Amino acid sequence: MNSTPDSLPLAAAAVRTPPRGHRYELDLPAGELRRQARAWLWLGMFALIGSGLFSILLVLSRTPRLNEWLPVADFFRVALVVHVDLSVLVWFVALAGLLWTLNGSSRAPAANRLALMLCAAGTALMVLAPFSGRAAPIMANYIPVLDGPVFLGGLAVFGAGTLLLALRSMWAAPRLGTGFDGGGALHFGLNAAAVATAVALLAFIGSLVLVPTTIDPLTYFEILFWGGGHALQFVWTLLMLVGWLWLAGALGARVPLSPRLTVLMFLLALACVFVTPYAYLAHDITSIEHRHLHTWAMRLGGGVSIVPIGLAVVVALLRCDAPRTPAGGPLRTALLGSMLLFAAGGVIGAFISGNNVKIPAHYHGCIVGVTLALMGLVYLLLPKLGYRAPTGRLATWQPVLYGFGQLLHIVGLVWSGGYGVQRKVAGAEQVLRTPSEIAGMGLMGLGGAIAIIGGLLFVVVVLRAARGSAAASEAA
Repeated sequence: MNSTPDSLPLAAAAVRTPPRGHRYELDLPAGELRRQARAWLWLGMFALIGSGLFSILLVLSRTPRLNEWLPVADFFRVALVVHVDLSVLVWFVALAGLLWTLNGSSRAPAANRLALMLCAAGTALMVLAPFSGRAAPIMANYIPVLDGPVFLGGLAVFGAGTLLLALRSMWAAPRLGTGFDGGGALHFGLNAAAVATAVALLAFIGSLVLVPTTIDPLTYFEILFWGGGHALQFVWTLLMLVGWLWLAGALGARVPLSPRLTVLMFLLALACVFVTPYAYLAHDITSIEHRHLHTWAMRLGGGVSIVPIGLAVVVALLRCDAPRTPAGGPLRTALLGSMLLFAAGGVIGAFISGNNVKIPAHYHGCIVGVTLALMGLVYLLLPKLGYRAPTGRLATWQPVLYGFGQLLHIVGLVWSGGYGVQRKVAGAEQVLRTPSEIAGMGLMGLGGAIAIIGGLLFVVVVLRAARGSAAASEAA
């Protein structure tokens, strides 16, 4: 052989192939923006704690035998309204505020603070509304409400804060240019989510002007929130996709999807959001054409963007050979759980027929997919916000427990939906006639209880990380 020891490293370098795929990570600001981001995080944590308390009443009210101890109808509907609005609307907007604060420049910090105060005040009013007098629960899609001045006033204040947050985030959005790396693509996704939020809020304002007030309350709020509610689904989806890519990058995975193609996927989703104003201009707001156009846009824009990015992240994780670290455990389980639950919700949605509990099964799967992605981002961002990185078995298994509970929950709903059990009812109104129907709803209750525990453990993990950081600061 002619090779010498000195030539071997050169030969190895000559045949070494460059890493496949792209890393998606963001550099984060410091100073005042980081302090404001922490405040948005704690608004989200308050929403989750409140949602967990109301969900206990919700699960008990739909669990056979246990629901006999509760005044079912009132408890179920009031708990469902507040639970949904805290766990979806407030939690998602608060985490969006966290991400947009870290995504943008330092422009207009006072507007960001005012948006936070408005959202916090609106949330407090919505939480207090069930205890401030009788208000009829209206189970409208996307944003259920209590039809009383305290709750509706709180929702209006929260909406004003959200609109200010979105407008400020668009004003402070970073300039990206035409060349995109992984970080630039994530910036674009977050910018697109802010634009979609502004479109959704403007749709709500348009509906408030256009919907006739002479119709019955359920129909009124259903039409009022239909257009903007569909636009909000694009916001949640964009945030989730950013979370998938960012978490994969934090785990050392290189995604086999170029940043330019990723931006194209985000752009396609954003383009479908602008079907919303077209629907308001093209059709009467009370028409079936107006309603179906929003549904069509959501199906088209969601699927086209989600599937390629989701498959690319799966391939990246399978190829990833980066060493596993204690801090990466919670990120991995949150990411995998998010993708599994969202896929389950999507599959269930393809088989919906009628007005039964298959609909909330689909909705829960998709929403929990978004929630787990945001939980993973919280775990990723805690040390970057000045807190301790969550590690250990509790942090790693929390997404598993939460996701498993939610999976049982939606399986029970699908099971019961196959027997025609109706949605948005509880107790005797469910008309559970057979042991199979009772077993399905019992499985739903068991899964819900496990998910509640998993959600509470998330709060515990975050509080321990924050307390550990405070203790370390005092010791220093």
